[in-house]
Amino acid sequence: MEDKFWGWVIVRGLIVRWVLNAVALLLTAQVINGIEISGFLSALVAALVLGIVNAVIRPIILVLTLPINMLTLGLFTLVVNGSMLMIVSSVVNGFKVHGFWAAVVGALVLSIVSAILNALVRD
Repeated sequence: MEDKFWGWVIVRGLIVRWVLNAVALLLTAQVINGIEISGFLSALVAALVLGIVNAVIRPIILVLTLPINMLTLGLFTLVVNGSMLMIVSSVVNGFKVHGFWAAVVGALVLSIVSAILNALVRD
């Protein structure tokens, strides 16, 4: 019985963080010119796809760009994160990123907003 409880707690936590990341995407789109989201459903789909891309593709890219990342003292990670936003933009209808700099600045704002929102939720 206790295993089912902890399983539900984990699933609920994932859903809450998914919704929070969708809200963070919506807020980022409001702040950054060049990032557009057509609605909350598009934000949910984009947050889901961004989570998958960040879990699968981003680690590979970070390993491949490790020398550049070391030379720039980690700042190249912003470029990688912006690239992940552009990848999601090309896959999800209703979520568009117009331009490289919008993606990079959007990734920075998204990480800050997402960190603040996730800090408000206790595990």
